[in-house]
Amino acid sequence: MRYVIPGVIFAIAIVVSVFIYTSGILTKTDTGATIRIPENASAKMVADSLSRHFGESFSYKTIRLMKLMHTDFTKRHGAYHITQGTTVFGVARKLCNGAQTPVKITINGFRDKDLMLEKISAKLDFSADSLRAKLYDTAFLSPYGLNPDNATALFLDDTYEVYWSSSPQSVLNKIGQNYLNFWTEERKKKASAMGLSPAEVMIIASITDEETNNLSEKGTIGRLYNNRKQKGMRLQSDPTVRYALNDFSIRRVKGEHLNVNSPYNTYRNAGLPPGPIRTTSKQTVDAILNSEPNEYLYMCAKEDFSGTHNFASTYAEHSRNARRYQKALNDRNIY
Repeated sequence: MRYVIPGVIFAIAIVVSVFIYTSGILTKTDTGATIRIPENASAKMVADSLSRHFGESFSYKTIRLMKLMHTDFTKRHGAYHITQGTTVFGVARKLCNGAQTPVKITINGFRDKDLMLEKISAKLDFSADSLRAKLYDTAFLSPYGLNPDNATALFLDDTYEVYWSSSPQSVLNKIGQNYLNFWTEERKKKASAMGLSPAEVMIIASITDEETNNLSEKGTIGRLYNNRKQKGMRLQSDPTVRYALNDFSIRRVKGEHLNVNSPYNTYRNAGLPPGPIRTTSKQTVDAILNSEPNEYLYMCAKEDFSGTHNFASTYAEHSRNARRYQKALNDRNIY
């Protein structure tokens, strides 16, 4: 009996070795690639995708092994990154286990909501229209304190990881959870002390981001716009006019631009525009919420073109600042 067990083990080892050799499950990929398997895929569809990247022989061996593993190909919907040098066994195991590779979506200063949705959907397995529809769904937006006009506020500048097979609802839920996590009770209290809702802070922050890249000025600018809002003054913000015209290439906003008929034209309409004019960052929002109160009502770019501003509490002081800047523009032939 003591000779039988080693013999059986040896025989099994021989069978396994023969299987490995003949099946080619240790064959390795020559390159890396991402395999995207659509919903309700067939074995042939998966095979075609593997063949396209790794050749027919590698695909045949992988599919044969997956069938031995009793894989349900219709339930392998997803994107799987295969690194160079992965064996047939490694590929089959990854696909069988549904071990998808997360997709990274980066939101950073999008001015055009439709373009943002196109960029997001291009990385995932759904259309931009299906994502857009959720942003017009008041029932979906209500828990975030948002509506279709200001829905862009939901998209804080950040990097999000989701799966290629995710639904529009699940992607927006992840982005929305980031928004809810950010808007803590402490931040809400700071917003309320300024007489603002979180959504209104997001709108002011979006305008502020267009006014300057200088973080040290963002709190001051955000406060300035809120000062105008609280006094019932028109914001008279050039970036909102550029947004209304859908032309951020305009360097010098002039009288002809101020006539655009749009709720985003803050020279013609009192109060805040209906929604953000771009996605904004947590840093900008915090800079505004944590800023010291000021009495500023006017701002003008500095004549040295440093990207910073001169601030004023009176119109007379602002006029002097504006004349210096306009002269600098004229001297540089910027019209």
